[in-house]
Amino acid sequence: MKVAIIGGTGKEARGMALRWAKAGHSVVLGSRDAARAAEKAQELSGLGCGTLTGTDNKGACQGADVVVLSIPYSAHATTLAELKPALEGALVVDITVPLKPPAVRTVNLPEGRSAALEAQALLGPSTRVVAAMHHVSAVHLADLEHAIDCDVLACGDDAAALETAVKLIADLGVRVFEAGPLANAVALESLTPVLLHMNKRYKSAGTGIRFTGV
Repeated sequence: MKVAIIGGTGKEARGMALRWAKAGHSVVLGSRDAARAAEKAQELSGLGCGTLTGTDNKGACQGADVVVLSIPYSAHATTLAELKPALEGALVVDITVPLKPPAVRTVNLPEGRSAALEAQALLGPSTRVVAAMHHVSAVHLADLEHAIDCDVLACGDDAAALETAVKLIADLGVRVFEAGPLANAVALESLTPVLLHMNKRYKSAGTGIRFTGV
């Protein structure tokens, strides 16, 4: 698939981009600065996992099978408003967590209850939003030799979009479980501050989650 990562120059995007390129997907990094995105894509392409490209955010969305939002919550609403025409009818995987610095280890429920629900409300019903990838360490993702000991939950209201997102995310080398409708993104996003607290409390390099009995 052609996968566009909005916020593609950030640390969260790095591991996803490399792993998806290695799995054979066509990855486009999007950024507000097209030159910076192209530079980052060239850097990652040099690591031998596949060829990546980079451009501005709107350009990255063009022709993408899946658009991944990997942006801080502070830029969430403005970025989506700018990209709304380009995302018409798209499948959007929103990995945003509504953290409120400096209290990133405390759950923050935004006005719309979750970032993914706010994205769906802003983009409208023609755009299919799936919430996922909230609990995987960016450090672990970027280490391609590291077997990721963490499960991923994904939720969404469109069954076909959710199935597509689950298959794509599985190519990162993780187990992925469907976790219900998009309303459940409230729980998925809220678990991230808990994991961040545990990282600090137990001096972990990246606390994750595992599900048993499935």
